[in-house]
Amino acid sequence: MNRLVPLHPSNGLPALVAAAGDRAAYRFLEFFTAHIRNPHTRRAYAGAVGDFCAWLERQGLVSIAAVSSVHVATYIELLGREVSAPTVKQHLAAIRSLFDWLSTGGVLPFNPASAVRGPKHVVKRGKTPVLAPEEARQLLDAIDVSTPAGRRDRALIGLMVYSFARIGAALAMKVEDVYVQQRRLWVRLHEKGGKRHDMPCHHKLEAYLLAYVDGCGLVEDRKGFLFRTIGRGTGRLTETPLPQANAYAMIRRRAAAAEIETKIGNHTFRATGITAYLKNGGTLEKAAAMANHASTRTTQLYDRRQDEISLDEVERVLI
Repeated sequence: MNRLVPLHPSNGLPALVAAAGDRAAYRFLEFFTAHIRNPHTRRAYAGAVGDFCAWLERQGLVSIAAVSSVHVATYIELLGREVSAPTVKQHLAAIRSLFDWLSTGGVLPFNPASAVRGPKHVVKRGKTPVLAPEEARQLLDAIDVSTPAGRRDRALIGLMVYSFARIGAALAMKVEDVYVQQRRLWVRLHEKGGKRHDMPCHHKLEAYLLAYVDGCGLVEDRKGFLFRTIGRGTGRLTETPLPQANAYAMIRRRAAAAEIETKIGNHTFRATGITAYLKNGGTLEKAAAMANHASTRTTQLYDRRQDEISLDEVERVLI
């Protein structure tokens, strides 16, 4: 399917949006610039809306104002034959949100997507690969911390394990977000929606962060990014923040070097930390607060204690 990123008027508009007039064009662009602030949501919604607009044009529609609930329902039904239910639900959410914005702005008389139902999808267990505690320790211990890259990588992985930090929140941190309070090192995470989340450091994380910040001379650069790229050919930290894709590549390299066979990713350490916490007597309510989850239902997706029960039961098949 075609992709559309309508972030600026110079990018152009779908023909059926332009055909609906200047007000429709303005509200369409305003939806992606002023209304949606999260860049990841903006990117996902832009792709979903772009696919939908391309499909509408192939059906012969000449104006966004001519879209009905039948068009939306038909598209969602066809999309469900190609992609997973969560993807369909995300596309429907993007379409519904756009039409709601257009209707409240006076471009459309009503939201044609409001009556369309998406597929049922109930998730009780997350899909994120999780490491056993000994594997996580093996990975951390395998990192050579005699270099700036090693100290950075151990601090980043340790932060995600011990504070349950999202990779986005970790990479957005500044040096000043590592601070002392009540005689203990704390971290300040900038979560989704501009929410600030402060967490005291586990004693091992405290050691990792201090070794990184002090060892790499970041103490005085309080406004600089905490996790940075490594200069090519120099082995030294730059002032450029570490991109999420680079963090993923680093984690895969570190896992391979530590002979970890599980295909882990950036989110693995958040799930690993939460599961380890719960296995050692932590409560779901406290885990939700530490992970900054609005609901314990979200935290349950990271709880993989049942995996061990399943493995134990499988071994009872004595043949």
